[in-house]
Amino acid sequence: MVSAEVKFGAKQAIVNCLKVQRGEKMAIITDKDTDYLAATLYDEAKNAGAEVVKFIMENYGSRPDDGSTPLRFPDEIADTLKNCTVSIYVAQGKKGELESFRIPMLKIVEEMKIRHGHMPNFIEAMMGQGMASDYAQIQDVTKKVHDIVSKARKIRVTSRGGSDFTADIDNDKYRWVLCDGNIKPGAWSNLPDGEIFTFPADINGRVVVDGCFGDFFNKKYGDISSTPLTYELKNGRCVKGSVKCANAELKKEFEEYTFNTDENSDRLGEFAIGTNLGLKKLISNLLQDEKFPGVHLALGSPYPDKTGADWTSNAHNDGILRDVTIEVDGKVIMKDSKFTAI
Repeated sequence: MVSAEVKFGAKQAIVNCLKVQRGEKMAIITDKDTDYLAATLYDEAKNAGAEVVKFIMENYGSRPDDGSTPLRFPDEIADTLKNCTVSIYVAQGKKGELESFRIPMLKIVEEMKIRHGHMPNFIEAMMGQGMASDYAQIQDVTKKVHDIVSKARKIRVTSRGGSDFTADIDNDKYRWVLCDGNIKPGAWSNLPDGEIFTFPADINGRVVVDGCFGDFFNKKYGDISSTPLTYELKNGRCVKGSVKCANAELKKEFEEYTFNTDENSDRLGEFAIGTNLGLKKLISNLLQDEKFPGVHLALGSPYPDKTGADWTSNAHNDGILRDVTIEVDGKVIMKDSKFTAI
């Protein structure tokens, strides 16, 4: 039996965020573990009058946890997606699938100007939390933060865990991307939503990730507050030899991903601020925790089509920082992950 909370969260996604209309063609891409949640999204889309097709990833091949043969994005799904105006990806991430599956899928989303809800590693609790948030409030807060950072030149971030870095912002060259739950044609956004991000022109200092990581790291390692990972940034890149972590396996996998994926996987591609005030605590799931008021950074792709960056990468690994303080050109706008100036 599906709970009322799950139904409400699914309706928020379909009606308020994606604004699905009667007669629209829609694709939902899911996996066996997440299909029961995809089914609620499917039902709400049908209630909205959409023509919906649902795909289960395991029907197209194996998905090994070790990433030895990551599932490639199937032609059948690609052909269907090209005829849709709206889509959702809601599935658990596997090692290697960012490059083999999700990036090719998102390229089609952008090329065909599809409204896309992106929900990697989505879990049931998010339906009653992030997806149940007040999206009018999220849009208001995100705009207020944008009004401040869009005029910024330097943003300094410190944290109780020991982070201390400064980002140089070039608002003339690189765009801030508002992710507030209002998904428009030709755009995709993570759901739950509530953040604003950019590519920093430069960034230097110490980063202590003590929340959780993204991509396949999230499911494998979860909450890393007891074994935080530290790295140094210099001229916008992660410094080789600077990575420290008491969890030797996490340290090794992080270094392999960061320094060996491609020539830009060690480059800081995303500086982001969470704006979803409806979230009251971190749950060690990147998809929702990156929307919690605070800061997260991602090494790898800067989403060039969104930010205007002139480079890309097949990597993208977000890291959550707990209890952050943000200074914008010397003015504190957040202290211990609570906004003070909006």
